Amino acid sequence: MNIAVILEMAASAGDRPAVTEGGRSLSAAGLQRLAHHAADRFRDRSAVLYLGTNHLAYPVALFGAALAGVPFVPLNYRLSDAQSNELIDCHPGAEVLHQRDLDALLAPPGESSRRPAPDDRDATAVTLYTSGTTAAPKAALLRHRHLLAYVFNTQDFGSADPADATLVALPPYHVAGLMNLLTNLYTGRRIVYQPSFDPVDWLRTVRREGVTHAMLVPTMLARVTAELGAGTADVPRLRSLAYGGARAPRPVVERALRQFPSTGFVNAYGLTETASSICVLGPDDHRLALAAADPAVRERLGSVGRPLPGVEIEVRGEDGRPLPAGDTGLVFVRGEQISGEYTGVAGTADDGWFATRDRGRLDAEGYLFVEGRADDTIIRGGENIAPAEIEDVLLEHPGVREAAVLGLPDPEWGQRLVAVLVGVGDPEEIRSFAKERLRSAKTPDTVVFRPELPRTSTGKLLRRTLVAELEEAADA
Repeated sequence: MNIAVILEMAASAGDRPAVTEGGRSLSAAGLQRLAHHAADRFRDRSAVLYLGTNHLAYPVALFGAALAGVPFVPLNYRLSDAQSNELIDCHPGAEVLHQRDLDALLAPPGESSRRPAPDDRDATAVTLYTSGTTAAPKAALLRHRHLLAYVFNTQDFGSADPADATLVALPPYHVAGLMNLLTNLYTGRRIVYQPSFDPVDWLRTVRREGVTHAMLVPTMLARVTAELGAGTADVPRLRSLAYGGARAPRPVVERALRQFPSTGFVNAYGLTETASSICVLGPDDHRLALAAADPAVRERLGSVGRPLPGVEIEVRGEDGRPLPAGDTGLVFVRGEQISGEYTGVAGTADDGWFATRDRGRLDAEGYLFVEGRADDTIIRGGENIAPAEIEDVLLEHPGVREAAVLGLPDPEWGQRLVAVLVGVGDPEEIRSFAKERLRSAKTPDTVVFRPELPRTSTGKLLRRTLVAELEEAADA
């Protein structure tokens, strides 16, 4: 089976608009016709490389590649020419679609062959380059069976109301951007693309298009909440707002819950290698946690929820054995949607378990708390410290907009805690603020301010870059 089956099913369900961008729309049937034209163009290529923004041509190119039986490779259009060319060179014989080429896919000449899609569920459907926050980007392979397992296990075909619309502001090279296309096309929810994110335009688009569902990465959500300030959002039709792709600070989530009082929030946790979400904290979980008097229930607002159908999760110790509830270790996942595979490298064990390289813990009810990447853990005086806990406390300070806590070499403690902040305030006052809420061992030794923090285009903090910059400044 091939992901083109999703387009075939959607095209049979009616002729209403399926995708909208820039005032233009395509029905699923119209999208299918264009995808067959594109497939004729792509069939003799080794892959289809998409180097553009959110555009009506994005689903045309994706399904055109699927119908042609070649991998689809969306690349980060924000890369320099040298970086882009380096990735393009990794795919000799590929069709390369730049932004200037996209409109041509929407107006093909003549008739297409309309050949059926190759029926190979093990073929590579999409190659996604990971964001490379801790190392060079890797090419993660997602096969047709991984993508279809996620869609079929989590969605019901044609279940959306005809008036439903989802706003996609995530870039096309992000796994959530890909899966938003597949899941919403499958459920029958109209997809509205925002070519580039802007909080004012995002709020305006939600209102203008009658958007009922949306997803943002945490930095986008933080910008929307900052734009709203002390007010509430005038988005009466927005029923669901998902966030994910990076860790969401609790103060940002709590502020958003107050600003969108009639909207259900969903925290979605997943990785490129897992074909999108593997855990979800749903709207009811958010409401109960926000209103709870029980600290254990309220704490769940900082979790990523429980596993999706078809996904198993284990937290293991350094010896590889599963840990009891409440103990922190390494997060492993298994399921039909899990790839864990890179170009030339298998990332799963023989029994299908994939090491996420995230540290976390499960509570007694199966809620997963992710503390961050294992590489991010700070070891101070022999104690493992998760930066996320300290960062959330610092973000409660009224002068702090962004926070990153790092471990730098220290001759006495092994590592010392350095808090790098965006905002305003007195460093010693902020240290006292943190010490009142954290024990001394978790209080930053040093607080410094910067105008911004280095991040990927999807908002993930580049910790290694920040550490290198601080170490270079110290040496100087």
